Amino acid sequence: MSQNSGSVAKELYKQRIYNYAFIFAIALLAISVIYLLYQNISLQESIMGIAHANALVANTITLSPNVTINNVGHRLDNIDVPLNTSELNVINYAPNSYFEIAANMLLNNTINSSVFITSINSSDKYNAIIINKKPTVIYIGALSCIFCGENRWAIALALSRFGNFSSLYKGYSSFGDGDLPTLYWSAYNYTTPSNVSFGNSYSSNYINFISADYESPVKLGFEFKPLYYFVQKAPNATYLDAMRFMDNTSKFRGTPFLLWGNVLYNGADAVILGNGSVSSPPYPLEEMTHAQVISQLKNFNDPFSYSEYAAADVYVSYICASINNSAPICQVPAIKTIEQLSNLSA
Repeated sequence: MSQNSGSVAKELYKQRIYNYAFIFAIALLAISVIYLLYQNISLQESIMGIAHANALVANTITLSPNVTINNVGHRLDNIDVPLNTSELNVINYAPNSYFEIAANMLLNNTINSSVFITSINSSDKYNAIIINKKPTVIYIGALSCIFCGENRWAIALALSRFGNFSSLYKGYSSFGDGDLPTLYWSAYNYTTPSNVSFGNSYSSNYINFISADYESPVKLGFEFKPLYYFVQKAPNATYLDAMRFMDNTSKFRGTPFLLWGNVLYNGADAVILGNGSVSSPPYPLEEMTHAQVISQLKNFNDPFSYSEYAAADVYVSYICASINNSAPICQVPAIKTIEQLSNLSA
């Protein structure tokens, strides 16, 4: 009996060891799965912070909605106040010589900020949307977006070569996305939970300008909706067709999203966040007022203004290609060279 009891005890002991080993293995596997899931979530959260590239998900995207601002920006000074006549004239009536000088600087690689001359693929060339016998520029962005905020200055300058604005408004990107002084195409609702602002005061003999910005609380972070939300909110048949066209390209990757007549452009053509090349916040542009930005554009004597006009030149080349170079600005040799480098020349 004692021998049998000893054998049984040994077997029970071995079984207990096996059970402990099995439980340990299961626990280790569970910890590994949880770790991998955590890593995946962290990766997704990191991706969401890069150039707003995840704005195609089904629900509203909010980046850093509870961000803490440390002595940088978070201003609402003069938000939604229209530019006065002299300020508006800086945008509408800048001399062509500024564009020519900046274009040559870009071609000579003497621009400090990141301004991109991109060779446009054939897949990004479309038949222009013709309204009233003119090709159409379409802009889709968000008032909260830092890249839309810095880029609207160049967009407005580019459009000024083909027409003018009767009004533009002072605004900011969101507190959680740079808080940059920018232009709004119209008076925006910067407190609404969710909406779209359509339209602007632009007029031109050469092109149409259709604009749409997603509205959300500027005190929070970057927010955006899928493009079909813009289709649903379109105020009339013209905007409905434009929003459907942009949605149907299936090429949206982030804001701003632009069609320049014949050219679909995904994102900003420049990253201009102040004087010099700055790679991390706080950016100099965060600390600037609208008056300072407009003064620099008017005086045209620093890297910021050179870069803004150079970025505008890239957009100008897209429009020129879409209107058969019929506007006077299209005859500037440097603009023609940018057009050729962008693979837009006939």
